[in-house]
Amino acid sequence: MIELFDPLKGERLRVLDETGEAAPGLDPGLPDAELRAIYERMLRTRTADAKALKLQRQGRLGTYPPSRGHEACQVGLASAMGRDDWFFPYFRDLGMYITLGYPLADYYHLWMGNEAGLRTPDGLNIYPIAIPVGSQIPQAVGAGLAAKYRKLRIAVVTTFGDGATSEGDFHEGLNFAGVFRTPNVFVCLNNQFAISVPRARQTAAATIAQKAVAYGFPGVQVDGNDVLAVYAAAREALANARSGQGPTLIEAYTYRMGDHTTSDDAARYRSKEEVQEWERRDPILRFRLYLGKKGLWDEAYEKTVQESAAEFVEKAVAEAEARPAATPEDLFTYTYAAMPPELEAQLAELKAFLGEGRR
Repeated sequence: MIELFDPLKGERLRVLDETGEAAPGLDPGLPDAELRAIYERMLRTRTADAKALKLQRQGRLGTYPPSRGHEACQVGLASAMGRDDWFFPYFRDLGMYITLGYPLADYYHLWMGNEAGLRTPDGLNIYPIAIPVGSQIPQAVGAGLAAKYRKLRIAVVTTFGDGATSEGDFHEGLNFAGVFRTPNVFVCLNNQFAISVPRARQTAAATIAQKAVAYGFPGVQVDGNDVLAVYAAAREALANARSGQGPTLIEAYTYRMGDHTTSDDAARYRSKEEVQEWERRDPILRFRLYLGKKGLWDEAYEKTVQESAAEFVEKAVAEAEARPAATPEDLFTYTYAAMPPELEAQLAELKAFLGEGRR
């Protein structure tokens, strides 16, 4: 399927149109139970995201990157992954975390300012979030090369925004992956803006997906507001990676509904009309229409899903806020296995200073 949609020809994979109608021959044919599970993950993601924004405005959470509009990209991709696959995230991947089973309380704990939230539980192959833009890409390629050396039939997935494709890490990572045929799946969530800079100012290429051609492996652009298109492309790319056919670049063409982070004001660089146009393409609404046509959605089901999502989120908030807050000492504690003398001296000085300030 990936090779049927050539980004050099301006072709974009889409399964569902904006009315929820599936294109003949492109529906991945998921069981009804899995379709509903995907919808429920999308609703949980949006509910958790909306709650995080409220917590931030109330001073209960630090600076936060909203995910509204990315639910199809994140849930579609993660739903196609296997338990043995590895994931190297960027900082706007809430739906990936929820779908892969990362505790939401841990995720909230991280954005509340405690690095303990980054300690991935046993059984989940999720690398810590990369804050420097694009730095996770070479790391993911390194993990892919290690998997290839060890003959592991797994895929290594990494996500990034369109702004990351202007970083050297992107080009170095994809070049290395192409040369060594690593089992990587690179997923660009092209949400049109790198903070305030539009995609057209990032690259003159017609698509980001076509950049894969220069590195010798397939690239495909998908409608990032179509969860089934993302799922279908990811499933094929993951299968190719696991079977030794090398990497794939997926460009999920979507839109960031909210601000870059809670410290940003997107109204200063994009119009209200533009946002409203993309709101009509809401990925959750589109999938809901599709489920309705299949007899898998009605108002009673929606009410149940909304209530379940709210309960899931509120429980996570309560658990996260019940945990101890980060301390200044944490800045020193987790840097080295054995703290060097210089840091010990600085920590002692900090403790003395804090002790004086508390008197």
